[in-house]
Amino acid sequence: MKHILVLGAGRSSTSLINYLLENAKENNWKVVIGEKDTSIARKKFKEADVIEFDIYDKTLATEQITNAHLVISMLPASLHPIVAGICAEIGRDMLTASYISPEIKALSDQFAASGNQCIMELGLDPGIDHMSAMRVLDRIKAAGHTLTSFETFTGGLLAEDKLKENPWAYKFTWNPRNVVLAGTGNVKFLQESRFKYIPYHKLFKRTEIIHIPGYGHFEGYANRDSLKYLDLYKLRGIQTLYRGTLRRPGFCKAWDIFVQLGATDDTYEMENVSEMTHRQFINSFLMFNPHDSVELKLAHYLNIGLESDEMYKLNWLNILSEEPVGLDKGTPAQILEHILKKKWTLDETDKDMIVMWHKFSYLDNGRPKEIQAHMIALGDDPVNTAMSKTVGLPLGIAAKMILQGKIKTTGVSIPTQQEIYEPILDELEKMGFEFSERETVS
Repeated sequence: MKHILVLGAGRSSTSLINYLLENAKENNWKVVIGEKDTSIARKKFKEADVIEFDIYDKTLATEQITNAHLVISMLPASLHPIVAGICAEIGRDMLTASYISPEIKALSDQFAASGNQCIMELGLDPGIDHMSAMRVLDRIKAAGHTLTSFETFTGGLLAEDKLKENPWAYKFTWNPRNVVLAGTGNVKFLQESRFKYIPYHKLFKRTEIIHIPGYGHFEGYANRDSLKYLDLYKLRGIQTLYRGTLRRPGFCKAWDIFVQLGATDDTYEMENVSEMTHRQFINSFLMFNPHDSVELKLAHYLNIGLESDEMYKLNWLNILSEEPVGLDKGTPAQILEHILKKKWTLDETDKDMIVMWHKFSYLDNGRPKEIQAHMIALGDDPVNTAMSKTVGLPLGIAAKMILQGKIKTTGVSIPTQQEIYEPILDELEKMGFEFSERETVS
């Protein structure tokens, strides 16, 4: 019997663990969930073994990982290097949906020496974006065409039927902290053979509109460092390479208010947070004026109208109300996240939606051509979300393929190899996660 140890049973683990449990009997697996707080996991997954797991107790963690044949880490990204270090040391396969890090990349030879593998970026974005892109990129290259441009965007959004109730057309379906801090790192990309950089304070002003047939228009902003994919996707010589995030039109302009205020800053803690209201939080970043209201100061500072769409969005969030923040301490970013959770947490009637879009431009015997591909995924409810499915299912399928001996790579990698992406995409398509393609000729 093969033992699979899943570390973390949070929101994004739901579809993964359900997939493993559904396939456990047929494949002779034992699914074990490691959680610091076991009570919720036991209620949620009654067919799995649940054990108390603390990554900081290295002796016990090593013993528990030793009992497994394969480890899937759904812990916070900062903890993956600890898990990977143990897996590399004792020789266990490891999977995760998080971005590859230099610390884990440095363990590649150690994993390979024992014949083991650590595949990262096996979720949605990063994950399905890599795999679906590489399938088309490899096809274009195999046909002898010259690739000139690749752009890709992904967004986790509210489903269409909930838009009228929410002017932001958005709620949290992934780690809220990552949403609040989006864009605070280096944003780099390649455009028409020129290296481009966007400073954080300009990021949400530099957007572009994406149209997806049957689903309308979305706006996208640049996501992290696109340049590292020149080598990961083997695209040296390409003229344009751009990775971005999708939101509904109007989101970025309103979100930029928080950026310009300094409300997404995570570098210092604010004072008297326990006594702070939402209104006082916003007022903390505005000039002192005993005569003007917070609304008037905000509108003047950011050059927006008091009756503007942006002000309407802020009022819908109750961001200017006298409601207490409800924290004892926190950075501006932590306080903003806490306030947003009050309105942006999925309720029992909410359904989410994943939108992924690729554009490939290439030359076919000198003639410009373009392929656009998109995937839409819908959630069932606030637990079985589209985000949980698209993050968890690729991990579950990869686990099955490894334990069946169908994926035999060694070392640390991401799923850009055909041996990895083909079987995962094939099974995802059978589940309904398909890309629609359309080709145009210039």
